[in-house]
Amino acid sequence: MPLAKFLFNDFYSVLEHHAKRRMFKKFIFFENKSLSYLRFKAEVDRLSYILYSMGYREGYKIAILLRNSPDFLISLLAIQRIGAIPVPINTFLKEEEIKHILEHSEAKLLIAEGFYRELGNSILWKKDEYEYVINDFKVVFNYENIKPVDIKYKPSLDDTAVILYTSGTTGKPKGVMLSYRNLISNVENIAFLGKVSSKDRFIVYLPMFHTFTLTASVLLPLYLGGSIVIIKSVFPFSNVLKQVLLKRVSIFLGVPEVYNALSKANLPWYFKLFNRIRFFVSGGAPLPIETYERMKKQFPKTPLIEGYGLTECSPVVSINPPEKPKPMSVGLPLPDYSVKIVDDNFNELPVGEIGEIVVKGDCVMKGYYKDKEETEKIIKDGWLLTGDLGRFDEEGYLYIVDRKKDLIISKGINIYPRDIEEVLNSHPNIEVSAVVGKKDKTHGEIPVAFVKLAEGVKDFTEKEIKRFLKNKIADYKIPKHIIIVDDFPRNATGKILKRKLKEMLENGVFNIR
Repeated sequence: MPLAKFLFNDFYSVLEHHAKRRMFKKFIFFENKSLSYLRFKAEVDRLSYILYSMGYREGYKIAILLRNSPDFLISLLAIQRIGAIPVPINTFLKEEEIKHILEHSEAKLLIAEGFYRELGNSILWKKDEYEYVINDFKVVFNYENIKPVDIKYKPSLDDTAVILYTSGTTGKPKGVMLSYRNLISNVENIAFLGKVSSKDRFIVYLPMFHTFTLTASVLLPLYLGGSIVIIKSVFPFSNVLKQVLLKRVSIFLGVPEVYNALSKANLPWYFKLFNRIRFFVSGGAPLPIETYERMKKQFPKTPLIEGYGLTECSPVVSINPPEKPKPMSVGLPLPDYSVKIVDDNFNELPVGEIGEIVVKGDCVMKGYYKDKEETEKIIKDGWLLTGDLGRFDEEGYLYIVDRKKDLIISKGINIYPRDIEEVLNSHPNIEVSAVVGKKDKTHGEIPVAFVKLAEGVKDFTEKEIKRFLKNKIADYKIPKHIIIVDDFPRNATGKILKRKLKEMLENGVFNIR
C-alpha cells in the first residue's frame, strides 16, 4: 500500500492549511526578519493577484532569477497558485545561457531582483514577449493597494508544478517537468524515512533553484509545517554556522564540499555544545570516506547520512535512515519507489552485482519539456534509466559505484573512477581529486587524474602520487597522467563537472601525450 496520501493537490493548498492551523508559527527566518505562516500566505496572495491581474493564466511559464530569499518562495507559490508554471533559473549562469532557458521554456515573464537589473535589461531583447520585474514588489506594484481577485485555477496532482533545467552532461540544458504528484510523493516519502516533522528547522544556504535544495530544504518543511532559515549565500560560512546556532536549526543539508570544510574547521566549543542539529544530510555528489570519518570525530553524537537522487526523480531516490545509517551507502530506496539494478539488456542483477540503477514510481518526471525523443530514451515502460552504476547489499542498502558515462574501459577492462578517487583522497596531501577517461589508440581509454592539493602543500609531485597508488590499487587502474590543478570546474552546488575536464583534455588544454 502506497505511503503517500496526497491530502493536497498542490503546495498553495498546503500553505492555506498551515496558515489556518499554525497561523502565528514562524515559517521563514531571513537575516533579521521572520515571516509567520499567515504573513507568508498574505505575501503569496498579493503577488498572485498581481500576476493574475496582469493576464497570466494556467500554463504560462514564468521564470525566476532570484538569489536565496523569501521572495524566491513567494514567487514560486504565487506563480503556482494562478496555474502558471515557475521556471527557476540558475543564478550563476551567464547571459547566453539564460537566454537559452527563456527562449526554450517560452517564458512570458521574468521575475528578477535589482541585482540582475543590468543583465535583465540586456537579455530582454524581445520587449513584447518579456516583462522585467524587480524584487521589490511593493515599489513596483503599489503593493499595499492590491485588491483580491477571483482566481479560477483548480489544481490537479498531475499538473506541472515546476520546470527545472538540468546542468546537462552533453548539449544544452533540458527542462525537467515535475508534477505536484512527483513532488508531494517525494516529500512524504522523505519525511517518513528521514524521520522529520513539523518540529524541525531546516537551514537553506545552498541555491534554492537547485532541485536538492528546493525539494528537501524548502518544500519538505513547508509541507510538514516546519520552519526554514534562509541564508543568501554559503559565504561567509561563519554566518551559516552562526545562524544554525542562533535559529536552533535541527536539520542540516549540504554537499560533500561543505562537509569537507566543516570537518576540518576549528569550531568553537560552544557551537559543538549548544547546536541543535539532529543529523546532517549529504547529497549532490559522492561523499569521500575521509570526510565522513572526520565529521564523525567532529560531531560524534550527530549522524551524517548520505542520500541519492537526480532532478528527473524529484529528486530523492534513497536516503540512509538516521537510526541505522551505513557509511558509503546512499541508504534505502524511499518506500513508494521501485529501484533495481539491471544489465545492458535490462535484466535485473542479483545482490552485489554492479549495473545501472533504474527507478519506477510517482517520483519519475513527466518528461523533458519539448523533447519527446530524449524523454523516450531515458524512460522505458515507466522505468527511469538514471545513468548511474550501483549495487545492493544483503540488507537492501544501495551503493553508487559511478556514473555509467564516466566508466573507463581500458583494454576491455572496466575501471571505475570513484575507486581511484577514494584512494587519492585518502592521502593527507590531497584535498580532492577527479578521474576521467581519455581516448587512447592502444588501450581504447586511459585514466587521467586531476588533483587539487591540500592547503599549504606545494611540492607533492606526479611521481610521488603514482608511487603512493602503486601499493593501493591494481596497475591497470593507476592513471597514465596526473594533473595538479588549483581548482575544478563545478556546478552550482559544488559538484565537479567531469565533462568539462574531458573537454579540456580532448582540446589539448593540459598539453599531455
